[in-house]
Parts: sequence; C-alpha cells; structure tokens
Amino acid sequence: MFSFKALHAGWPLAAACSILPSIAHAQAQVQPQAIAQTVVITGNPLGRDTLAQPTAVLTGDGLAQRRAGTLGETLESVPGVSATGFGPNSSRPVIRGLDGDRLRLLDNGGASVDASSLSFDHSSATDPLVAERIEVLRGPAALLYGGSAVGGVVNTIDNRIPRLGLSGLGGRAELRLGGAANQRAGAAVVEGGAGNLAWHVDAQSRDASDQQVPLYTPVADGTALYPARRVRNSAARSQGGALGASWVSGEDYAGLSVETASQHYGTTVEPDVTIRMQRDRIATAGRWSFQSGGLAELTAQASHTRYEHQEVDGDGSVGTTFRSGGNEGRVQLRQRALPLGGGELQGVLGLQVETLRFSALGDEAFVPGTNTRSTALFTLQEWRQGVFSVSAGGRLEQVRVASDGDTDASAARFGAAQERRFTPGSLALALKAEPAAGWQLSLSAARTERAPTFYELYANGLHVATAAYERGDTTLGAERSRHAEVGVAWRSAHAGFSAQLFRTDFSRYLALDATGVLIQVPGDAGDPPRDVPEYAFRAVRARLGGGEVEAHARLLEQGAFTLDWRGSADSVRGSDLDANQPLPRLAPWRARMSLVAHGASWQAGAELHHHAAQTRVPSTDAATAGYTLLDLWAGATLPVAGAPQLLVKLGNATNQLAYNASTVATMRGLSPLPGRALSLVLRAAF
Repeated sequence: MFSFKALHAGWPLAAACSILPSIAHAQAQVQPQAIAQTVVITGNPLGRDTLAQPTAVLTGDGLAQRRAGTLGETLESVPGVSATGFGPNSSRPVIRGLDGDRLRLLDNGGASVDASSLSFDHSSATDPLVAERIEVLRGPAALLYGGSAVGGVVNTIDNRIPRLGLSGLGGRAELRLGGAANQRAGAAVVEGGAGNLAWHVDAQSRDASDQQVPLYTPVADGTALYPARRVRNSAARSQGGALGASWVSGEDYAGLSVETASQHYGTTVEPDVTIRMQRDRIATAGRWSFQSGGLAELTAQASHTRYEHQEVDGDGSVGTTFRSGGNEGRVQLRQRALPLGGGELQGVLGLQVETLRFSALGDEAFVPGTNTRSTALFTLQEWRQGVFSVSAGGRLEQVRVASDGDTDASAARFGAAQERRFTPGSLALALKAEPAAGWQLSLSAARTERAPTFYELYANGLHVATAAYERGDTTLGAERSRHAEVGVAWRSAHAGFSAQLFRTDFSRYLALDATGVLIQVPGDAGDPPRDVPEYAFRAVRARLGGGEVEAHARLLEQGAFTLDWRGSADSVRGSDLDANQPLPRLAPWRARMSLVAHGASWQAGAELHHHAAQTRVPSTDAATAGYTLLDLWAGATLPVAGAPQLLVKLGNATNQLAYNASTVATMRGLSPLPGRALSLVLRAAF
C-alpha cells in the first residue's frame, strides 16, 4: 500500500495560511452564484452541448459557497438531489429518491472505491475540499457507467491528472473556519509546467468538533435522552493529498496521479465508536487524437484503489475491519463525424472492466468476503441536423459476484463458497430540439438492468448501523427498470427556466424490507441477548415519479450593481407496488429562493430553503416535520496584494430545529440539521 505519511494533519492548513498572504496578480472577480449549464463531459463524451439529460455543474463561487465536509451536504441544494445524512460525517447524495448502489460516484470519470454504499454510517471517500468542479447527472446514466448509475452520476473533478498544458507556476488556496461544527479546514493546490510537462500537487486538512444544533432531545432506540445542543460523537478530522503529472501536446495528454486520504470520525449512533478510514489510489489517463481515418480520438483511463475502514470501540480495540481493493479500466473510441441523411452522425464505442475484492473481519461482519468482476461494451451514437439531435445507444455487461463463504467452520453463517453470474443490458433513446432561439425541448426513454451487489446477495448478520438483522437472497435476479422523461428549457442573457417531469417503473426493484420476524443476537459487553427485527432483500415492483423546476432572472441592473433572483422546486414520489406502501427515506417536496446583489468587487445574498413535512412513509418509519431555513452570506474581493476573496456565511439564521427525512430512522432522532452558525471562507489564486 502506498501512503504519504509525511502529510501531517496540520500541514495543509498551515500551508494555506502561509500561501494566502503572498498570493499576487490574482485575476479572479466575485461573480454571482450559479449552477452553470455547460457541456457536461460526464454525460456526453462527444463534447457537445446536446445532452437531453438534466445536469448541474457546481464550480467557482457557486461551489465555494456550498462546499461542505461531505459530498451529500455539498450537493443537497441541487434540484432533485437530497442527502442521506447518517450524522454530520456520513452523507451521500440521493438523486430522485435513489441512493446506495443505484447512484454512481466518480473521481475524474473513474470509479470511486469505498464502502459508503454498504452502510449509511460509512462516509464517502470523496472529499469536496479540493474539487474544482462537480458534475451531477439526474436520471439513468447506465449506458456509459453501468447499472449502478440507474439513479444518476456524481463526478468530482480535481485536475490531478492535468489535461491541458501549463506554463510557469500557479495555484489556489482556501481556508475555512467556523460553522456549526467549528471546523478548521484548509486546502492548497499548486500547478505548473514547462514544455510538454504539466504537474499538480494538492493537500487538504479538516478538523471539526461535535456539531452544534438547536436545543433538542435525542432519541436512541426509541428512548428519549437528556436535552442537548450538540450531536454526540460527531467530531471528525481528515487529511489527504495528491501528486500528478502529464505529458501534454495540444489536446493530447498522458498522465499519472497518486493520492491518499484518511478520515477519523464519530458514528453518533454509537456514543463511543469511531471510524478510521484510509484510501490510497493511483490513476492514469490519456487522450490521443487521429488526424485521418474514421476515428477521431482514443481516450483511456485506469485506476487501482485500496481502501480500509476500521470501526474502533471506546477502549481502542478494533471491532470490525472492512477492506476493499478495486481496479477499473476504460477505453473509448470516438468516431469522426460522418454526413448522414442531411445531418451528421458521431458516436463513441467503449470497453469498461472493473474488479472489486471486499472483506469484512470482526464482530459486525454481516457479509462474507467477496469478489466482483464486471466487463461491459457500450456505444452512444448521435445524429444531428440543424436544431434537432437524436442519440441512441446500448450497453451489455457480464457480471460475476462470488462469495468466499464461511472461513471459520466453528462460526458458520454464510454457507459454502458460491457465485452468481448476470448479463445486464441497457438501452437508451433521447431526442432534443431547439425550435427557437434560447428554447430547448427534450424527450428521453431508457431501459436499464443492474446486477445485485454482494451484500444484496450474501448478507447474513446484524447490521449495527440500522439496528437490524439483514439477510441477502442468493436467488435474486437483475434489477430492471424503465424510465421516461420530458423537459423544456429557455435561456436568455439574464433570465431562464427549465422543467423536467420523469417516471421510473421497476419491474424488479431490490428492496430491503422488514419480514416481521425477530432475531435474537448476543448482547454487548456481557449484556443479555436481545431481539432485533429481521430485514431481507427481495424483488418487488416499484415506481418513482416527480419533477424539478428552476428559474432565474435579473431584477435590476444599474451600472456595476445588479440584483438577481433564483428559485427552484422539486418533488419525488415512490411506491412499493407489491406492498402498496411508500418507499422509505424519500425527501418531501422542496423549494428554494434566493436574492443576490453584487457589484464590481462584492456580493451579498439571502436564501430560503423550505422542506414540506414528509407524511407519506412506510409502516416501518415515522413522519418528519417540515421546516424553513434562512441562510445569509456576503463576499468581497479584498483590496490587498493578490486580491483574495472573503466569504462570510450565517447558516440557519433563525436557528430552526429541523430533521432530514432522507436519514435512516435509527439516526434521525439523534442528529438534527445544523443550528445557527457563522462561517468564514478565504480564497485566493495566483
């Protein structure tokens, strides 16, 4: 295993503090926050703005304003995206009600290997602190990224493998202080190059205390505890860094990066248990263009990741260790555009191979050691004529999921070694038209399949995070769904709106449902045995539907002063059709509205977030009250050498007590949303 042991937890913060005063010649100006509608490379490998799928991009000032300690919290303001929230330190995105292995997390287009989809208390290894850009695709992206992208894709881009030539020395630094967790965080990025060589170095560190919340009474295992103003055992610290270099010639490049990241955080649901996580990754990527022939370019990437996650008891002993090692390789060939039927045909053909070795050792190992391997061929073809475009494609995979079975005959639980094989296939069709200047209409349909994961097949044991005995089913078939979506958008120089309606029908949805059976498990530390509910993975018919709407407009412009309005709303409704009850942990309908005033070197804004009450819940859950939060913020370019940018934010200004409906029930009563808190961000570039 490779690891940068020299990256002390405090070094990146000290580096950020030392770099900031010396930064000179910065050209960055404060711009109004926005979720840019640009070409999303994650969704369209053709590099053209013809993607019918709804997308969002966070970058620049918009990303800086929303950047948080977890990926889920960073993105939960994007329409159609909520967050799981197993305490302040474990929060994955949820797209249109789908999470876990139905949502694909990528690092620079490659697989992000961790254990976050296995359990709600497992944090994502992706740290948004050094991200330059985060792309979000809402809706099925299985065509390019496999069945685990049936809900959508989140791609974090950090330029660790430079793709463009660099000359001289440049970089950026960011210092973040305060907030509900009193965080002390810093990140520094330095890049440079000479001739055909380009290189990148980054480092980051974060230290946070127990999260402050409005006065509340925590509820654990149905029992009300003492009133509190902080979420117990929610402190965290993390650190990481990366080195990368590329050979660049024009638009072609070939590069390599190595990175390391570690986290140590409390689990909240267990007051004396912390998690130590370490992930090391090496990646390579390249692009080669062809000057003649039928092929325009070849792109390739590969990565190897080693991940370890230890759950540490209060006495320092390690209760359970999760380990995974993953390899991914991906090659894409892009065809040169060809005339066809009065229009132009262009497309890509690709091959993707992934392997994952997973093991769990210790008291809470509820899944056996497993090996998963998938191989896929895919193609995406797009025909374009004037204002019309049609894209279609398919993906065919071969997936093998093998279990080691019981390794200790005296503690038989998982049975003999066995394996399952699947051949998932996906098809997609999309139409897009621009009937008038600024207008865009889209219509898409997809059929997707997802192979069951190792835990859906082989789990058999107590899962402490959910306080349930989880049981897999080795007879499960591939998950199958059909998706349809229609969208309309209009944009002008200073105004615009977009709206989407979608529906996804699962003929086979792999759900974790209560069986009504109680399983007796041993007590902790000499306590008597206790009964916990049994939950089993099973295939059911399910349906999700909903929509999103966004709009923005410039209300006033007078000289350097402007006033902009932005609003959005989204809703998703999901049902288990076999049980005739709602699907669990779905966000209620939500609405946001913001006003942003800005001048030549300053900006200020206010944003209201309204979440309705979620009363449509399954019998195993409880309703969640609605709430409205107010955030205030202001930023300015400081009149000193280097022109650093200062951002001050007052989150939850009214100190509203609120709970996240997307959080698993065992955690919801323990961890409200953050209370009123002031935070400061200082950014600079050179």
